[in-house]
Amino acid sequence: MDYIEVTNSTAQRHAPLVQRAGAVIATMGNTCRLRLIEGGGDAKAPAPGDDRTTIALFHTATNRIDRLPTPRGGRRPHFVLNYADPAGEDALAALISCATLGGPVAADPDSLSVLALAERLAMSDIPVLIGGPTGTGKEVLSRYIHDSSPRRNGPFIAVNCAAMPEAMLEALLFGHTKGAFTGATSANEGFFRAADGGTLLLDEIAEMPLALQAKLLRALQEGEVVPIGATQPVRFDVRIIAAANRDLPTEVAQGRFRADLFYRLNVFPLALKPLRERLEDIAPLAFALAMRHTPAHRAVPWIGKEALDMLRSHGWPGNVRELENVIRRALLLAEGLGGSPSAQIGPEHIRFDCVAKLVDEPAAAAETAPVPAPVAPMPEPNAGGRKLASIVQVSEAKAILETLAACGGSRIAAARQLGISERTLRYRLASLREAGMPVAAVGGGRR
Repeated sequence: MDYIEVTNSTAQRHAPLVQRAGAVIATMGNTCRLRLIEGGGDAKAPAPGDDRTTIALFHTATNRIDRLPTPRGGRRPHFVLNYADPAGEDALAALISCATLGGPVAADPDSLSVLALAERLAMSDIPVLIGGPTGTGKEVLSRYIHDSSPRRNGPFIAVNCAAMPEAMLEALLFGHTKGAFTGATSANEGFFRAADGGTLLLDEIAEMPLALQAKLLRALQEGEVVPIGATQPVRFDVRIIAAANRDLPTEVAQGRFRADLFYRLNVFPLALKPLRERLEDIAPLAFALAMRHTPAHRAVPWIGKEALDMLRSHGWPGNVRELENVIRRALLLAEGLGGSPSAQIGPEHIRFDCVAKLVDEPAAAAETAPVPAPVAPMPEPNAGGRKLASIVQVSEAKAILETLAACGGSRIAAARQLGISERTLRYRLASLREAGMPVAAVGGGRR
């Protein structure tokens, strides 16, 4: 327990909880430093620059988390944790969420293993490629690597490659000179030079156009960029982290991602599993999210064991983002929020996300058919209750799927007929999948 400072009396009185928490926190490395003290006892005043989170423990009949002002001289928060069951999942989750405030929250062995690897990687400058579904915490892990590295005092810049306009992405990444193109009324250094001395996260890198991938590869190989409109390269010193929510080897095989860029980035890959496969993470994440969204002047509602059981049994198609939605709803529904010390989130406060379905469920055989399947019938909007937005969504989905089927599943041909870019078509198809439409049955993802 090198990273946990605890007195003998505290370790003895709270042995079950302290030992279980110590086993988890010890694997998180130097970024999680904790001081556990006996509730009501006299704690030493923190030394100037003290970087340990302090938690005062009370073994009582009620459960409660209170946040205290950071004492003068300290840099980390202080908490008071009252718990009833030292062997309960809720008490351990509450302690871990307090100890990891502001950083990655983990208790599942797979997640802890990824964090241990990430801490070792942080001490080098090699590129890191993080894979995993949307909402699993790839940016949180990237920031953890940056904060654990010698570059921690430098900038951390996250760029979502899917959110940038294709026409502007090159200028935003590499910079441009004044007058380089219409509207360039001033020079811009670009994200690479803005991140000099720090870390640059290229999120959703699978969405980057092929032409720009070649320029990115050269920049990574040479360690320099040529701003648009300039003739001389500019060197940069940046640690690159790339993240993708799609399988890049598959993208390479299908010609949508350059193989040479993939191998340049794939020096040390890390993979984050979906939340449904990290059951031990759910409870501490739930407490951490409850703490994040509870005003500082209010007590943090406790999440009861029955509510935690409900959370563990859910499938979490939206991963941590969906969990955050559920917790925010529960905070609003929980009676006594910030009021009585016994304020608690129970199973009656848990409301899971419901995915709106735009189309009828197709036959199971159609989902597995190897050839393009007929477009699933669209529900006709009734005159009484449908809003214009719903009618537009249904009509758009119908047009896209019919065009894909007519083009034999070719996205390029379908996008050309629809008058949109292939990238826009991919986003529309992703939205249909989230809405429950088996898009794979209509075209099979062909280009």
